[in-house]
Amino acid sequence: MTKRLFIKTYGCQMNVYDSARMADVLAPLGYAPGDDAEGADLVILNTCHIREKASEKVYSELGRLRLMKQERPGTLIAVAGCTAQAEGAEILRRMPFVDVVVGPQAYHRLPELVARASRAGGAALDTEFPVDTKFDHLPETATPPGPAAFLTIQEGCDKFCTFCVVPYTRGAEFSRPVAEVLREAERLVAGGARELTLLGQNVNAYHGRDADGRELGLGGLVRRLARIPALGRLRYTTSHPRDVDDALIAAHGEEPKLMPYLHLPVQSGSDRILEAMNRGHDAAHFLRIVERLRQARPDLALSSDFIVGFPGESDADFAATMDLVREVGFAGAFSFKYSARPGTPAALLERQVPEAVKDARLQDLQSLLRAQTEAFNRSVLGRVVPVLVEKPGRHPGQVVGRSPWLQAVHVEAPRAAIGATIDVRLVRLGPNSIAGEVASAAGAAA
Repeated sequence: MTKRLFIKTYGCQMNVYDSARMADVLAPLGYAPGDDAEGADLVILNTCHIREKASEKVYSELGRLRLMKQERPGTLIAVAGCTAQAEGAEILRRMPFVDVVVGPQAYHRLPELVARASRAGGAALDTEFPVDTKFDHLPETATPPGPAAFLTIQEGCDKFCTFCVVPYTRGAEFSRPVAEVLREAERLVAGGARELTLLGQNVNAYHGRDADGRELGLGGLVRRLARIPALGRLRYTTSHPRDVDDALIAAHGEEPKLMPYLHLPVQSGSDRILEAMNRGHDAAHFLRIVERLRQARPDLALSSDFIVGFPGESDADFAATMDLVREVGFAGAFSFKYSARPGTPAALLERQVPEAVKDARLQDLQSLLRAQTEAFNRSVLGRVVPVLVEKPGRHPGQVVGRSPWLQAVHVEAPRAAIGATIDVRLVRLGPNSIAGEVASAAGAAA
C-alpha cells in the first residue's frame, strides 16, 4: 500500500539534496512524495538553524501541523536537519506531538525511526554523529534528477567562525571518496542531469581519496567529473576563501564545463571584524583571490555573503565592507543582519549592535548590491548565450533555464527543449529573470 510523504525543506541546497535522499530512503517502506501536508501519512520538516528566523519558522509550522494531527492522529510528524540536531530535546519538550527528530548525519536511519515511532507511539530521537557515514547506507538515487541536480561531496566544517552553528550541527569536515562521487554523478547524468552542482558546507575544502589512495582536491575532482561525456555543466557551492587553491583557480581557467559563476562568502570587508569572526583571512587576501580568479577566467561573475551588525562593528568597519563591495563588483549576494545563535562564541560578545543600526546598514548594503546585480544583468543584454532549459515557464509556450552565470532566463520554446542547452539572445530584464529569444547557433557567444 502506497503511503503519502510530504517533505518541506528550509535553508540551503544541501538540505534540498538531503530531502531528496530522505525520499529515496523511505521509498522501500512504500512512501511516495506528495505536494502538500494535507492527507500525508508522514510529514518531514527538513530544517535550517543558521539564523534565528529559520528556527522560528519551524516552530510556527509545527504549530499548524499540531492542528492537522489532531484531525488525523495517525499522521507522523518528523523534524530533520540542523534545527533538529541543535534543539532536538527542546523540540520534543515544546512540541510533544512530534514523532521523530533526526539530525542531518543520521537520516539514513529514518526507516528504523519511523517504524519505532509507529510501533511504540512515542517519539524517536537520533541526533548522534555516527562513526560510519550516512553515505555508506544510502540507497542509489531513485528520484529522477531533472536537467540540473545537486550532489553532496563534502559535509561539515572545521573553521569555527564565531557566528556559525554549522560545526555543531553538521560536525567535522568529511569528504566522500572520489569513486563514490563519480558513481553518483554518473547515475545522475544517466537519469537526465546535464548540470551538477557540487555541494558542501566548505565544498572547496574537499579532499577525497581516489582508488589509489591519493588525495584529490576540488580542482582535481572537477576535472575528473568533466570527463563524463553527457555532463555539460559543473558548479559548486559554498566555498571559503581560505580553501581556494592554485589547482582550483587553474580549473576555472582551463575547464570549460565549470561555469563562470562562483559564490565566495566574505562576510565583511573589515579586517578587525573578520578577525573577530575567526574567518582566518583578511580583506586583502580575499581581493587577491578574486583578482587571480578573474585573471584565469575573465568572464567570471561573483556572488557572496555578508553579515552586517556583527558585535562591535563600527561605522568604519561597515564602511570597509561597502568599499570592498565597490571594488569587487558582485553579480549577486546574500546579506543579513547578525543573528546571535545560542552556543556560538559571538553570542557572548559584548557591544552588540542596536537593531536600528543593523537595519540602516543592511538597507545601505542591499541597495548597493542590488545596483551591482542589475548592472551585471544589463551588461549581458544583447549577448547570445547557452541556456540549459530546466522546466516549463509560467505561461503557455514558455520554458525557463539558466545562463552560465546562473541567471534565470525565460524564453518561448517547446517543452521538448527541457533538458537541452539552447542558444538564447538575452533581450530584457524582468524583476527576477531575463527574457530571451531563441537564436541560431551561428550567433552563439558564451
